[in-house]
Amino acid sequence: MADEKRIFLLDAYALIYRSYFAFIKNPRYNSKGLNTSAMLGFTNTLEDLLRKENPDYIAVVFDVHAPTFRHKMYPEYKANREAMPEDLRASIPYIRDIIKAYNIPIVESEGYEADDVIGTLSVKAKSEDFTTYMMTPDKDYAQLVNDSVFMYKPKRMGNDTEIWGIAEVCDKFGVDDPIKVIDILGLMGDSSDNIPGCPGVGPKSATKLINQFGSINGVYENISKLKGAQKKKLEENEEQVKLSRVLAEIMLDAPVDVTFDEMKRQDPNEGELNSIFSELEFRALIQKYNSSTVSKTPQEGLFQPQQGDLFGRVSQPSLFDNLAQEEVEVPRETIAAFENSELKYYLVDTPALRADLRADLCIQSSFCFDTETTGLDPISAEIVGISFSFKEGEAYYVPISSDRSTAKEILQEFASIFKDESIEKVGQNIKYDMLILLQYGLVIKGRLFDTMIAHYLLEPELRHNLDYLCEQYLNYRKIPTESLIGKKGKNQKSMRDLPVDEVCRYACEDADFTFRLKSLFLPKLKESNLEELFLNVEMPLVHVLAIIENNGVCFDTSSMSDTQIRLTRELIQLEKEIISLAGEEFNVSSPKQLGIILFEKLNLDAKAKKTKTNQYSTSEEVLVKLKSKHQIVEKVLEFRSMKKLLSTYVEALPKLINKRTGRIHTSFNQTVTATGRLSSNNPNLQNIPIRDAQGKEIRKAFVVPDEEHLFVSADYSQVELRIMAHLSQDEGMLEAFALDIDIHTATAAKIYKVSTSEVTSDMRRKAKTANFGIIYGISAFGLSQRLNISRSEAKDLIDGYFESFPKVKEFMNMQIEVARENQYVETILKRRRYLRDINSANGMVRGMAERNAINAPIQGSAADIIKIAMNRIQARIEELKLKSKMILQVHDELNFEVCKTEFDLVCSIIKSEMENAVDLAVPLKVDIGFGVNWLEAH
Repeated sequence: MADEKRIFLLDAYALIYRSYFAFIKNPRYNSKGLNTSAMLGFTNTLEDLLRKENPDYIAVVFDVHAPTFRHKMYPEYKANREAMPEDLRASIPYIRDIIKAYNIPIVESEGYEADDVIGTLSVKAKSEDFTTYMMTPDKDYAQLVNDSVFMYKPKRMGNDTEIWGIAEVCDKFGVDDPIKVIDILGLMGDSSDNIPGCPGVGPKSATKLINQFGSINGVYENISKLKGAQKKKLEENEEQVKLSRVLAEIMLDAPVDVTFDEMKRQDPNEGELNSIFSELEFRALIQKYNSSTVSKTPQEGLFQPQQGDLFGRVSQPSLFDNLAQEEVEVPRETIAAFENSELKYYLVDTPALRADLRADLCIQSSFCFDTETTGLDPISAEIVGISFSFKEGEAYYVPISSDRSTAKEILQEFASIFKDESIEKVGQNIKYDMLILLQYGLVIKGRLFDTMIAHYLLEPELRHNLDYLCEQYLNYRKIPTESLIGKKGKNQKSMRDLPVDEVCRYACEDADFTFRLKSLFLPKLKESNLEELFLNVEMPLVHVLAIIENNGVCFDTSSMSDTQIRLTRELIQLEKEIISLAGEEFNVSSPKQLGIILFEKLNLDAKAKKTKTNQYSTSEEVLVKLKSKHQIVEKVLEFRSMKKLLSTYVEALPKLINKRTGRIHTSFNQTVTATGRLSSNNPNLQNIPIRDAQGKEIRKAFVVPDEEHLFVSADYSQVELRIMAHLSQDEGMLEAFALDIDIHTATAAKIYKVSTSEVTSDMRRKAKTANFGIIYGISAFGLSQRLNISRSEAKDLIDGYFESFPKVKEFMNMQIEVARENQYVETILKRRRYLRDINSANGMVRGMAERNAINAPIQGSAADIIKIAMNRIQARIEELKLKSKMILQVHDELNFEVCKTEFDLVCSIIKSEMENAVDLAVPLKVDIGFGVNWLEAH
């Protein structure tokens, strides 16, 4: 319609991330080394929109970095998200400047996400007769679509722009009203946002339930009509499902100050744009904004589809097919095609063929293997088949029977080859395959080469999955797993459901291309001086972690059940006490309502600042400062802590006990953290709280299996400070550790210029915070916040610290200079942390990189040390054929299930190997405790 008023609202971060990863294989840099991929991609996307749609009104909406109300409601919200790449982080200020130079308003609201702001604006726009187009690839926005609100999905993978109205959303989600998308997301969860939903309920079953009962509330009102496992799961997870719906729902009343007049399209500031594009060296755009005439001619697509490969797959074009060719100088042949003659994949499905394969394998110096299974949990999944490769372009697939005894017989045929220590075994995430085979009695021995871990050492902050590695290093696009088994959900197939020839082709491809990657990564490891760390630390650790994960840990469900009942009662009582102290009914879990009680009714802080969302901040940091002002504050902090404890640990952990083993088996990850530390998931046992009484109850539930065992915990004492003493060679720190003086007391004595006997508990507390904060680059402001002291006192504390330990400051400055020169820093064992933002023009980004330059060598060295200790302890356990087991690693702590008859010997081994893992200028010290559970031992 001619009179139609159209407003385009752009989801900033969704488009920025999309732009950045569109160039991930061929990043764009300017002559100063700045990665300009995200800036270029976002600008071209914006240019394309302005040219094609010529919108009347437009705004770009950003998420705010501060925690949102969803994070406060559910701390695990988006906790699974990978950290923003350093290069991308450095791009954001430039992109914001570009948007401003286009004279397009930036809209954001602290405590709310971009979709909440866009949802709110779409409601306001409807009331003023606008047609709203939400430009985003995010499916969650579908819930907002109505007769005047549309999703504008930008072009992707060669497909043109999609506009979703009511009909398109209903068709995509299988509903009769877009509003039901909220309930579907609440039921099925959303892995990208870490919204849990109901376990076992996938997209199809969620859609069916919502169509049948209308909403999540409708499902629970009619729960008696359901049957079997589905009913049980829904009943068990009612609170979680209802929370998930709240998390999935886009808010329509976020505080937004911008007016529609401010969003009216204006001409860009060509001078500003030209200045920015000159700095970024965008030649085509510089030329455009140096001219008074703006070209309306569409840019010719850069990427053309390639010919099909062996399996009929074609390479996909770039996310942006409107980029000017001179802007992106990359080859057209982005994905290689492998001819039939180049790939020789064989199905090995008879005893005779297996014998021939074994004959070939046993004479190899190295071979790659890969298992195909029915699931992701190696302790409970069944093996479907195993593939081998020892020559590029050649691979073999052995299908395995679903009958467990037959499967064991087939696999045992290969047992001697897997045990042969003279043959190197190559794999991608080989620990998973080792654990699978361990369930069938097969033990892997000899040298290992894990391509995932090799790439992690080379590029710790990039992705390490096989599909990415094949595209990045072999110019080859693998068969997508989803194309075979479908997307995650109730109807997802397993490899067992597929024809054997399809699995053969897929499995052989995995083994073949993993074997190719090994030959590429080994020289790169040598070039980067990482070969020794890889071969002597990380690869032996794979073997150790497989054993630890397979061992698992015993968990006392009866103890946890009692804890759940008690904590639930205490939580209800605590909520009543808070409401009583407030003098009126309110939702204690609502930050907005709590803020009104604290700052308007009780007036605890007359200067309390409101956020951009026009509500008071009730973050933990704010509340801690108010503890002394009113009893209600401490009660609220206790309420929040207890609520998180219940949902994250008390209720969740018992459900994770493996039915076959009766134990909890966590998974340790070697390729997640940029510093080299191990992480843990399914469940995460490295974040079990220990400070408060309720948190200690969690550790109390981790027990030994019987009276013949003890739980032993060995913890490095102040290992990071000892590493700092070694690296800095500061005489004061070296002396304190050499004489075994309490380092925090010694620090306090030096800072406050008193004798150690005169150090008060408050002095020691402040010195301790300084020790662990200052060496990681904490500012005076940060220290003042942490200690609740004035900024001037914090500055004096920092100045006194560096005066007392001058070489610590020298070391910190030196590390920053090393990082600026090399763009990376190293640990004691030469593990690298790349810091490509260290020379960023943006102070915030540069400051973060500088802090990492100091932190990474210390934290990474601590990680290296405990890994060495783990390898040596496990080697001694195996050498002496001990029955005691290593069962957990938690940062600087190792935990063991020790037979009482071996107690003295095992403790001696643990202490010796941990304290002598490396040779430092100061002694390493280990504290060992024991008991019948983790709490007693730690």
